[in-house]
Amino acid sequence: MTIRVLVVDDSSFFRRRLTEILSQDAELEVIATANNGKEAVEKALALRPDVITMDIEMPVMDGIQAVREILKVQRTPILMFSSLTHEGAKATLDALEAGAIDFLPKKFEDIARDKAEAADVLRQRVKTVARRRVISRPSSLTGSASSGLASRTPSTPAASSSAIPARAPLAQSLAARALAERAELQNRAAERAETQRTGSFDSSGKNYKLVAIGTSTGGPVALQQIITALPANFPLPIVLIQHMPAAFTGAFASRLNGLAKIEVKEAADNDILRPGVAYLAPGGKQMLVDGNENQARLRVREDDSPRITFKPSVDITFGTAAKVFNDKVLAIVLTGMGSDGREGSRLLKQSGSRIWAQDEASCVVYGMPQAVTAAGLTDLEVALSDVAARIVAEVGHG
Repeated sequence: MTIRVLVVDDSSFFRRRLTEILSQDAELEVIATANNGKEAVEKALALRPDVITMDIEMPVMDGIQAVREILKVQRTPILMFSSLTHEGAKATLDALEAGAIDFLPKKFEDIARDKAEAADVLRQRVKTVARRRVISRPSSLTGSASSGLASRTPSTPAASSSAIPARAPLAQSLAARALAERAELQNRAAERAETQRTGSFDSSGKNYKLVAIGTSTGGPVALQQIITALPANFPLPIVLIQHMPAAFTGAFASRLNGLAKIEVKEAADNDILRPGVAYLAPGGKQMLVDGNENQARLRVREDDSPRITFKPSVDITFGTAAKVFNDKVLAIVLTGMGSDGREGSRLLKQSGSRIWAQDEASCVVYGMPQAVTAAGLTDLEVALSDVAARIVAEVGHG
């Protein structure tokens, strides 16, 4: 079954080039293009594509507003295209908060050095995003324009269903799955609410010196939800590993620092780990934990190795944390594609540390947590909405 794609960009050259690349895959069909956000909204609601590729900067209506408008009505997965600049990073983070699933650099040479490889990555990413669910944003992430938050909880008005054309078989399948997933999410939310009404979360009683969190697709919103819920006097240092380009991590750390009660910074070489500070691994580099458990510091290193796909890599940071802190790490693997974090979690587990994985129902992509859980390394599966409260309870600060 073909995946129906709507391509949105104000550049006719980019629309044509992207259409050519996607059309080389028999599983993908570009059903329409749009040259601004307003036209994108109209065509998305009329044609109901399985996935949308969306530019950010466009006339009439920009891509961020278009994401909001589309997701108010229907849960169409959206892949953003972004420039790798500081301003592009801020706009992309806004789009992800508004409900977009993932993003890619707009310059194909920033995706991969080889053009054919870049085109293949692009096609695979579009197919992956098309099969992902759009997770409703919690009310705590819905904020004013001044905070840069633009999340909305999409809903599908029953009155509009008769005015929308019949969908292709794949679209019908995706819609049915989305409804089932929504029901499951509602059931789990009710169960969590009951747990919170009847008592606080239990602690394992372990002693910790570090919290380490790794994530990829869906991570920016997930990390924001967790970090902003931690108290100002949180007693441990936190290391954050988010798959993200170098131009984005500084902007993301700055955003989190402006919203959180704890300090958040982009990690720098030789940073000493301090309680109540979260250190975000810089994009394009590796972040290593060094020293000893009483005087630990971070090492930030360039990495040109073709053997290591992710820069930063969750495996590398987790693995070095295991050497320094042994059994005193609380490691959490959140939503993301692939299996980064599994081998690092294995090293932490062998050292006696505890591993948590985000549950499938609350993941945008249940790849990284699934890899850890399938390997038998997970001590606890936890819903995203519970992660912060469970961390606080677990480290003895609840």
